[in-house]
Formats: sequence, C-alpha cells, structure tokens
Amino acid sequence: MTIARLHGGPLDGQVLPLESPDLDSLIVPYSETQVVYERKGDLENTGSDDGPTEAQFWFVESEDVIDPYSDEPRDRR
Repeated sequence: MTIARLHGGPLDGQVLPLESPDLDSLIVPYSETQVVYERKGDLENTGSDDGPTEAQFWFVESEDVIDPYSDEPRDRR
C-alpha cells in the first residue's frame, strides 16, 4: 500500500491511500470545491519492513476561494 501525505492548504497533515504510487498529482474534493496537490520528491519507506510507502504531495491551488473560518457557503466572505 502507498499513502499520500498532504502538505499545506486546507488538508495539511492528512494521509490518504493512493491507488497508484506513480501519481504525480491529486485532485481532492473539499467542501463544495476541489483542491489540487502535486507530488514532490521520491517515494519513501519502500523497504519491506519500514512501514507503508509514502509519497509527499504539496498544495498547489483550489478551484474556489477557501475561507477557513466558514462552514456554510452563505457565511463566506
């Protein structure tokens, strides 16, 4: 199993399973929009006894403006 470790953006610190370790970018749903993360660096923990293989993904952009202080669309600034 390979996991994606997300850095920056609204999903900072989240870990997601990857269908393929070869992915270069992720488009992830977030609230009513989508966020884009791109992979940087090589796979980590690729040995048989050092845990799940990890890929580092960094925040690039969101489809819409994200207001971190609002949970409701009508409250967004």
